[in-house]
Amino acid sequence: MRDFRDAKAMAQTLREALKTKSVSLTHSESLELVATILGFHDWNVLSATIQSEVQPAANPGSTIPATVRLAAENQLPIVPLRDIVVFPHLNVPLFAGRAKTISAVERAMAEDRRILVVTQRRPGDDSPTAADLYGVGLTASVTDLIKLNDGTIKLLVKTLTRATIVRLVEDPFLTAEIAPFDESRGQDEEAIALSRAVLETLSAARNVGQLSFIYEQDLKEPGTLADAVAAILTCDIRQKQDLLETGDVVSRLQKILALMKTDQQAA
Repeated sequence: MRDFRDAKAMAQTLREALKTKSVSLTHSESLELVATILGFHDWNVLSATIQSEVQPAANPGSTIPATVRLAAENQLPIVPLRDIVVFPHLNVPLFAGRAKTISAVERAMAEDRRILVVTQRRPGDDSPTAADLYGVGLTASVTDLIKLNDGTIKLLVKTLTRATIVRLVEDPFLTAEIAPFDESRGQDEEAIALSRAVLETLSAARNVGQLSFIYEQDLKEPGTLADAVAAILTCDIRQKQDLLETGDVVSRLQKILALMKTDQQAA
């Protein structure tokens, strides 16, 4: 195994194999399972171990071990999200009140304003660690920041692209080394046909607010449409995180259609 991408390929193969047996795993769950199969505590430990094998050793006299040194060009401070999953290419208001999160935002503002927004596995965790976060989040840019009287800060962020967490450092605040998240079949004829079906389903529901939101977006690609619709779906956190972690655009649109139909039947 050369680097973490080999483990990711194993996880993808595992997900596809289990899917044929009607067993559904999210991207994060499959990564964790691969790590366990290979004898590691979790995915973060596995990815750190693999990275240490392909990166040069720390400089002599350094107090930071090579296994926890992050690649600066791919390093972003993390803003953990308690009870929402966000999707690419949207303007999203966020609030930060935890000390480590505020420190992470301050670091971002002092540099290039980029952060990584990642959903927590359990909303109630006040001090999430690496194991408490999902393995896929979004890069985002802070476009506005307001400090409130109670000490919290209100952010307006522009979400950008999906990113896979390779490694995490927890002090002085959560920081991630990230890798690109691969997407596929975004231009397939099936993806285009499914996009039309999604829009038709939205129109049939006659939800003016949702339709207005969708048509305000710059929806040039099936994947972009899928993400815009995913953002307004009524479903639980795990289902939304699964959509975020579905790199196959055709599969993402199929899942969205299924959730939309379930929602309409329940209405």
